[in-house]
Amino acid sequence: MSRRRFVYERVIEAAQAFVRVEASSGAVLLAAAVAAMAWANSPWREEYFELWGTHVLVDARVFLLDLDLRDWINDGLMTLFFFLMGLEIKRELVHGELSSPRRALLPAAAALGGMVAPAAIYTAFNAGGEGADGWGVPMATDIAFALGVLSLLSRRIPFSLKVFLLALAIADDIGAVIVIAVFYTAHIDFVALGFAALTLASIVLINRSDVRDVNVYLAAGVVLWVAMQESGVHATIGGVVLGLMTPATHYYSPETFPESAAELVERYRAAAAAGDEETQRGILSQIEELSQGTEPPLDRLERAIHVWVSFAIVPLFALANTGVHVSGDVIDAALDSDISRGAALGLVLGKPAGIFVFTWLAVRLKLSELPRDVSWLQVLGVGLLGGIGFTVALLIADIGFEDEALSAQARLGVLAASVASGIAGFAFLYLTGAASAAAGKTNGPSG
Repeated sequence: MSRRRFVYERVIEAAQAFVRVEASSGAVLLAAAVAAMAWANSPWREEYFELWGTHVLVDARVFLLDLDLRDWINDGLMTLFFFLMGLEIKRELVHGELSSPRRALLPAAAALGGMVAPAAIYTAFNAGGEGADGWGVPMATDIAFALGVLSLLSRRIPFSLKVFLLALAIADDIGAVIVIAVFYTAHIDFVALGFAALTLASIVLINRSDVRDVNVYLAAGVVLWVAMQESGVHATIGGVVLGLMTPATHYYSPETFPESAAELVERYRAAAAAGDEETQRGILSQIEELSQGTEPPLDRLERAIHVWVSFAIVPLFALANTGVHVSGDVIDAALDSDISRGAALGLVLGKPAGIFVFTWLAVRLKLSELPRDVSWLQVLGVGLLGGIGFTVALLIADIGFEDEALSAQARLGVLAASVASGIAGFAFLYLTGAASAAAGKTNGPSG
């Protein structure tokens, strides 16, 4: 019973909480994107572009950073988004759908198909052209938007489908991080990279020395971010690494918490009766340490930053990156652009095709099986929602193109595809309802 309760509290409840926050944050993210587009096409559009192009200089003597406001958001604040991503990846690897090879294989296969097919479609349009470097743009699925759409169908779909989409999107995130780190690094400063590695080693030693002061890790994280920024590797990768390094185990056993807490409470009462305020303060500090030490740092940090990332940082990123001035010339250029077409078709067609085919292959080859109560029609519907590529896709569009016009074409393709995929996925899952396709679930699609 203890093991079953642990699994429920650490896996099921955590997944439900994550899904709720991500789903509700999708509305805020959409509002930010709409506001950015409205601003960029208003009479005040020049102020929009001037604002995000404003340079902010930080001179700390040992290092000098001169970035525009958009880069401070994309390279700086978004590190917290990637840190949260690292925490969730760690959770899934330790306790969730990626915790065993057989459980991990299905969402991993789906994610792989959902990356390979869009990249192939994009490359088919852009191989050898000026947009060739943007092949990574249509590879990423936006968790917040996809889960937000899925949450509107909560009465028509099983919760296991949400968990499947969550695991798929997290496996997709792992792939996106690897792509950014390996293929979107223009140059490497090995001295700075070595300093980043040294900082990571120091963090490991600090953790093994049982240091629990968050300020120590915060300072080390800032040093790591600066080193990554100077190394040429995208600084947000450091956030993922820190998330993966965060302990997922507790310092104190949850089983002994009631007795330990009761003992401290009794001591507090005795000190209060004696009027010993200094002892009371000391006991309160012990109770706080006991409470924090009983909860794994991974859980505590995720709860602390998830709302800030979902409702502040990511919408701010959307506000800074989705504003594209749309004129007749811009629309004509996008319609004639292989970059826009490749990004849009990669997401709208490549994502569902890749996710469905690779999932079917994994089940057909008996390497894994579909989650309980999930039908093949629902897998296809999830594939359609996988075409909602927003946050990471826009980030890759930003770092993948030096030419702002090419980046804008990629962003327009992503935005158009995300809208189309969201509508198509919702309509498909709504119309198919609770269809289970039991025969197909056992043998796969016929033909």
